[in-house]
This record gives sequence, structure tokens and C-alpha cells, in this order.
Amino acid sequence: MGKRYFCDYCDRSFQDNLHNRKKHLNGVQHLRSKKSWYDLFRNAAAILQEEQSKKPCRKFLQTGQCDFGSNCRFSHMTEEDLEKLNAQVQEERRREQQEDGADVLGGTIEEWLEKRAKRLSLVQNSALTEKVSVFQYPPGWPPIQDLPPSLQAPPPGGWLIPPNLQWG
Repeated sequence: MGKRYFCDYCDRSFQDNLHNRKKHLNGVQHLRSKKSWYDLFRNAAAILQEEQSKKPCRKFLQTGQCDFGSNCRFSHMTEEDLEKLNAQVQEERRREQQEDGADVLGGTIEEWLEKRAKRLSLVQNSALTEKVSVFQYPPGWPPIQDLPPSLQAPPPGGWLIPPNLQWG
């Protein structure tokens, strides 16, 4: 039957050769599917900026439907939708500022350096107190002596390397 190419964006497969693949990847259906896939992961600020730059779609506002759907060059968002999206963007920005430590901006540099030093010392202390994890084989594996050397755990002191060993 030959090799087949499966396009994850379009959810279809076809015979894999240079002509068919090039024709598919440059096709309108594939480009629309790919754009809609990547649009799922856009942040709210980018969506808001794009929607505010568009004019409202008259047909969508009158009938609630548009023949072009997501490919329409006009905005299908109402004023309420834009306000909700704007509120979401403001909330995301506020949350990012809190996570970045923007509330420290009112203080001095010395205060910030002290807090940073405390955080770093806590991280270093916690790293030292963590116990070294003991290597365990996954359940269901054969006995250790039956495993090939590449799957056996290294000895506690590590592998011994002779001093006159040359690699290459």
C-alpha cells in the first residue's frame, strides 16, 4: 500500500510523496486548520488586541450567524464579550505582577536584596537536607542478576575508571 502521511491538524491521511505533501501543506484547508490549532493557545491580551482592531461584523450582529465563521475578517465579539476579555487580561496582568514580585517595587534595593538572600539561603539549606533517593527498579522487572549491564544500577561509589584508560 505504501507510506501514508497523517496530518494532525486536518485529521486526515494521504499517500506520502513530495507532490501530495506539498499540495496538502499549501492548501487552504490545512492552513485554516493549522491557524485554528495555534489560536487555541494564544493569550487573552493578543486576542483582545486583534479583536479591538477589527470592525464589528454586521451580519453576525443582526442574525447571530456569519457565513464566514472564524475566517471572517470582522469581529464577532459583542461589547460585553470585549469587556469580559478586557477584565480577564487585567486579571492576568495583575497576577503576573504579583508573581514577579512587583509589590516589592515600593521598597528599597536593600530590602529586595535581603529578601533575595533569605530565599537563596532557604533553597540551599533545603537542597542540603534532602535525602539522596535510593535507586529502585520498576516493578515487574526480572531479578537484578538477570539484567544486562546497561540496565543495572551503578555501584554506590560509581564506576571505577582505570587511570591509563584511553577513549576513542
